[in-house]
Amino acid sequence: MSRRAVRRLRGEQRAQEEPGLGQLGLDSGSEGPSPAAAGRARRGPARTGVSNRFELIPAEESEDEPPSREEQADAWLGERDAAERSNEGAVTEEAEGDGQRDGEEAEQLEQTVTEPQPVLSNKPRKKKKKRKTKKTSSGETLEDNDLEDIDSLLEKMEDTNGLSQQSQSGLIADSRPLLYIEHRNLNPENELKRYFGARAVLGDQRPRQRQYVRSTWLTAPKNTWPRYSSTGITMQLLDTRRGAQHFTFKHHREYQQVQFKFLDAVESMDPNNIVPLLEALEPYHVDSLLQLSDVCRMQEDQEMARDLVERALYSLECSFHPVFSLTSGTCRLDYRRPENRAFFLALFKHLMFLEKRGCPRTALEFCKLILSLDPENDPLCVLLLIDFLSLRAREYTFLTRMFQEWESHRNLSQLPNFAFSVPLAYFFLSQQEERSEPELSQARERAAQLIQLALIMFPSVLMPLLDHCSVQPDARVASHSFFGLNARISQPPALNQLTSLYVGRTHSLWKDPAVMAWLETNVHEVLRMVDARDSLVEESEHKRKMRYQSAPRNIYRHIILSEMKEAMAALPLEVTSQPVMGFDPLPPLDSIVSYTRPERTNRPSNESTLSLFFRSLLPNFNLQADIRPDGEEEAGAGQDLNQGVNRLMAAMRDMLANIQFQEPPRDDNPEGDGDWD
Repeated sequence: MSRRAVRRLRGEQRAQEEPGLGQLGLDSGSEGPSPAAAGRARRGPARTGVSNRFELIPAEESEDEPPSREEQADAWLGERDAAERSNEGAVTEEAEGDGQRDGEEAEQLEQTVTEPQPVLSNKPRKKKKKRKTKKTSSGETLEDNDLEDIDSLLEKMEDTNGLSQQSQSGLIADSRPLLYIEHRNLNPENELKRYFGARAVLGDQRPRQRQYVRSTWLTAPKNTWPRYSSTGITMQLLDTRRGAQHFTFKHHREYQQVQFKFLDAVESMDPNNIVPLLEALEPYHVDSLLQLSDVCRMQEDQEMARDLVERALYSLECSFHPVFSLTSGTCRLDYRRPENRAFFLALFKHLMFLEKRGCPRTALEFCKLILSLDPENDPLCVLLLIDFLSLRAREYTFLTRMFQEWESHRNLSQLPNFAFSVPLAYFFLSQQEERSEPELSQARERAAQLIQLALIMFPSVLMPLLDHCSVQPDARVASHSFFGLNARISQPPALNQLTSLYVGRTHSLWKDPAVMAWLETNVHEVLRMVDARDSLVEESEHKRKMRYQSAPRNIYRHIILSEMKEAMAALPLEVTSQPVMGFDPLPPLDSIVSYTRPERTNRPSNESTLSLFFRSLLPNFNLQADIRPDGEEEAGAGQDLNQGVNRLMAAMRDMLANIQFQEPPRDDNPEGDGDWD
């Protein structure tokens, strides 16, 4: 209760003291009502004669409810007022002393009066806490001590349960699916903020987003992009099999017409014919954006190339099915359908730009997304890339977990990249000091075992790897035939492509002196096994000869998209001889075609060389304009020849008549004394 309310009640009781005693049924000779009597008088049945209207406030309370703090305080204050009026002759100092004692006693009463009793509102309780903290220093000391006790308890809990919490979080991470994707890891700005800080990434100015821009997960739309509208691409749910949902993109009729014009522009071999499609017809045509991105990248315009790929991803994400999820890992797309290939290729190109930009963690998340769309077939063969991104992003646990879970049914150890990257991941785990000693020793043993198996299975990797790292091997390794030139010459061409791809991509991860020292120790151990004629060496040699005879089409597609010079040089002739388009490199041989391109009406193959020559000079000229369809006979073959010659002569006369010779400029001073140079 506030002091203002206390003073107001005190003044009311002073004004009503004389007439109120008889009406309340109290003795006029008594000095003042007792607190209990005052409480009973307020709650009793004889309330009709009450003159103080403030006493009617708790009228709705039940009769069996005990008196509240306010009622008891008011009664006690009334008694004190009567005592003060009986001592009117006292000095002012004594009255002031009594007033101070009244305040202290009132505070003691408020502290001792029924805290367990319920009240109608929480305001008195809050005010009591505020007065306690403001006036009493002992309360502050108690609160400070309580806070210190809480902090000390929390510190003890963190010290005792820190390891258990870390192990629990690790169990939660392991309980998730292997290809689980987090939305926050799809944004490269989050990774750049962790490296350089938010101010260095965003700058002082925050760009304003337009109102109509739709928020997406794969890319962040920019203000410089054209306004997005319906592009004619939709996503359709086909069926659900074995817990996986199979989707497909679908092109509407208007989008199909734009696709036909795009194919005509590609056949013209002129990139300038693709630009009008984006400007006039469809600014978010996906295949046109991907093809122009390759053109810009060849012209060293990396920023524009990356921007075009992001526009393509934005267009495709805006057409997602409501049930399609990026993070579940259970949504599938069939690469055999041409409508779905653009999404695979846009994700892969965006992934490569992110890796070059210095965002390996974000690139790894996109690589997991591509693999989750078709993990069985892996049309872009991202398994040849995911180990490199895991090592660069320092996600060693993910790489070792993937190897353990997929080795039994995918035979990952037969790929050179997994055979060498997994032991390297175990070696990096053995260098982490925060792990326990048993874990470190187990990681070291596992790393040594796997790297020795990799060197025995793929001996042709060692020398090119050392060459790229600018490391000169010792005399024993350089002179031994097991790692010599014969190992690279005798291996099949398909294996040569895989080893060249791995060495050209991941050689920078092996340049660490500690890694090189660990590799040297295991190389000498392998040479000891080779000299001892271990049976494992002969088995590995037999496997190399029987396997890797020819690479599947998805590996060729991956090498073309990766553009690794070492691997491109090892591609077979049947791949390099055929034209490769950036919007659909090496399409599957068993494609599922939903619509076909109509046949072209003109027949340039029927025209002669002379007709093509004059057509290049005169586009309107057609020597065979009057040729009738097959099966119809013409009367007089010489008549057609005469007509063709006449048209040719008429066209020549028309061309010569339109030729205008420009006269040389006249000199204003023909008799000038200038000399010829």
